[in-house]
Amino acid sequence: MRITITGGAGFIGSQLADRLVERGDEVTIVDNFATGLPASVSDGASLVVGSIADEEVLDEAVDRFRPELVVHCAASYRDPDAWEEDVRTNALGSALLAQQALRAGVRRLVYFQTALCYGHLPLQAPIRLDHPLRPESSYAISKTAGEQYIALSGLDYVSLRLANVYGPRNLSGPVPTFFQRLAAGKACFAVDTRRDFVYVDDLLDVALRAIDGAGAPGVYHVSSGSDISIRELYDAVAAAMGVDQPVEERPRGEDDAPTILLDPARTIEEFGWRARTPLAEGIRRAIEWYAEHGVEQTYTHLRLED
Repeated sequence: MRITITGGAGFIGSQLADRLVERGDEVTIVDNFATGLPASVSDGASLVVGSIADEEVLDEAVDRFRPELVVHCAASYRDPDAWEEDVRTNALGSALLAQQALRAGVRRLVYFQTALCYGHLPLQAPIRLDHPLRPESSYAISKTAGEQYIALSGLDYVSLRLANVYGPRNLSGPVPTFFQRLAAGKACFAVDTRRDFVYVDDLLDVALRAIDGAGAPGVYHVSSGSDISIRELYDAVAAAMGVDQPVEERPRGEDDAPTILLDPARTIEEFGWRARTPLAEGIRRAIEWYAEHGVEQTYTHLRLED
């Protein structure tokens, strides 16, 4: 199969590209390396360097390559104040990509969406797919606009709304942040909240099923089906590192949800899928990768203090 992956040098896109190349698919990657790593580009994949909001880039990756399927992982997320770049990549880029894919005869587009589309304080726990969309940050607003443009295009699409995905190559969120600070002998704190964590290999399993045609068009949750406290997550990271260091526990703020947990019922039914990797095993694999490759910079909504 001929497949184009946007954001193919990033955390999720690069590992998906590895899987597809390994099984014999012909893959073209698009990445501007804003957050993706050149070292993560899959051997055997073709590379187009640039932004998905650049029509010349899309001409090369979609019109000339003529993929049967597009997987859209690219996103701007590293700076909460970079509204113009968020709109350019997440909204405009998604709209242009959908139109180009439609003209090129792409049979399906698989999109990765954020659970922040439901807002910082969701109305339900667990969150059902009928929960109203209430994005509140530039990232969430623009990612949700991208999802809606894809739906508007008329393409056969699957949008995977994601829990917190973790694992090797991830440089966003609490896991690499805890690793980086513990490795440097710095203090850590854990806010009194609970979140839904999914190991990257479990996400890739459901994404591959969508690529291969499973699931009716529409939106799905990728969720472990349960939540854990940030303190439990810290304990798992510290244990995997062999570190015995206490963590400061802090109360959550008024704008911080006690829990964000997605209901994966439709995904289980349509894809015959469940998250299977135990937290301790997933954290161990992630820590092994960080220990080998290092963590120079992380991206997180948490405000950590030295």
